[in-house]
Amino acid sequence: MLIERLMAIARKVPHSRMLLDVGTDHGFLPVFLVEQGIAERAIASDISEPSLNKARAYIAQRGLGDRIETRVGNGLSVVKPGEVDTVLIAGMGGLLIRDILEQGREVALKAQTFVLQPMTAQDLLRKWLIGNHFRIVDEVLAKEGERIYEVIVAKHGDQEAPEEIYYEIGRKLIENQDPLLEEFVLKKIAKAREILNKLRGQNTENAQRSYEEFYKKLLKYEEVYKWDVRFKKS
Repeated sequence: MLIERLMAIARKVPHSRMLLDVGTDHGFLPVFLVEQGIAERAIASDISEPSLNKARAYIAQRGLGDRIETRVGNGLSVVKPGEVDTVLIAGMGGLLIRDILEQGREVALKAQTFVLQPMTAQDLLRKWLIGNHFRIVDEVLAKEGERIYEVIVAKHGDQEAPEEIYYEIGRKLIENQDPLLEEFVLKKIAKAREILNKLRGQNTENAQRSYEEFYKKLLKYEEVYKWDVRFKKS
């Protein structure tokens, strides 16, 4: 059984003829998806040969060497345009995911669905997707320990740019009233208050600028919490 973060990703993968898991590490996701019949075949890739060897061993252990291929390489460069219909990129920073999609644009244009799980810079990834003719069609939150992870599902298509705050708190999470949404927003509020407390009393120009920025952000978080979380919940 997959850990909760990986299970949340797996639940968002559509039936796929051929799936690419970029940065597969141990290969847990492609093995699960093929065993469950969600993916007919898969390519597990990693930039590191030693990391990929761990996936190879697990794939062999599960008897799936004829249905899951492993390839060493960077991002989407390991496949040809049209070779895969679903691209899975998880456990990386949002800016790295953005760069992988940008650098592999020819492959990305031919794929249909992108299941992305950024560890950082989720807002910048959402902004890049919407600004580059991707539509965010679904999102879900997953919790492990004290950390909440964001899973973004995107397809090709145009989408109206949202208000800035909804790059940080995805609109689909609000539309779906994700079970973890309230905790997720409250964590953002608590973090903004913590930063403001640290900045309070610092008289440098940079500190004052940061204080104003985070104060405005706090007000936006509280507005989202009031109207998009509590009001819609009641």
